Amino acid sequence: MFVLPVLIIRGFTTLYPLLSILKNSFYEIRLMKSPIPKFVGLANFIRIFTDPKLLASIEFTLVFTVSSVSMLIIMGTLLSLLLNIQFAGKKFLRTIVLIPWAMPMVVVGRAARWAFNDQFGFINDLMRRIMPGFHLDWLMDVSTARMAVIGVDLWKNVPYFAILCLAALQFISDDIYEAAYMDGATRIQSFFFITLPNIMKTILTLSIFFTIWRITSFDIVYAMTSGGPADSTSLLAYRIMTESFTNLNVGYASAIAVVLFLVMATISKGGMKLITLVDKGGN
Repeated sequence: MFVLPVLIIRGFTTLYPLLSILKNSFYEIRLMKSPIPKFVGLANFIRIFTDPKLLASIEFTLVFTVSSVSMLIIMGTLLSLLLNIQFAGKKFLRTIVLIPWAMPMVVVGRAARWAFNDQFGFINDLMRRIMPGFHLDWLMDVSTARMAVIGVDLWKNVPYFAILCLAALQFISDDIYEAAYMDGATRIQSFFFITLPNIMKTILTLSIFFTIWRITSFDIVYAMTSGGPADSTSLLAYRIMTESFTNLNVGYASAIAVVLFLVMATISKGGMKLITLVDKGGN
């Protein structure tokens, strides 16, 4: 009885919207064309695999997710090891390193839009100090725009990943390292045979969450590139928004959302099984 109110709230805020989106995905709902929904079966889902704009969004979502998560794991782990070293000012560095993560992504995206501007951005200003006459409008070229979006995402989220890994490092006893050094182990061997196995479960757990967050990212593209140039930086979540609120094609947007939900559910299920296997292997 005490849990029932929570279940009702969660059912209303989660289950009901999910069922509504699933229902709408089988209808053609164009608010500017006709207020009456028209049942079209799987037509919206078939269109997903023939829509060139959506295929471009799927491509960049894959590139963005794989690149961002892989670099997050590498850079975040290295940064956590650095923050775990004993040195003067360690507490101060741990505090300021979280500043990028604490900033709202919309603010970061807008600032990055100016930073990558050819005429007024500080990035090109720094480049011109090294190479006079350098000109590059980063957000107007497909490859550089994608690199810029991924770079800004890493700048904001690597510190958060590192702090969470650092928390896992705190539970590794120094006695284990001392025993390993007495047995002749090098620092590299200690990392691969002591540090990495002990934080692997944390890294895998964070990887699952960050993968899901990257797949559903919206604000960085909205604030930084608006999906351009030529929809090359349009993520799936951004495409859902444009189909829903710009094109007012609610049925098609719902079908994309359903596919995105199934992808996230599959990743979550696979990730949890992987964590279970790692946990059993450690035990």
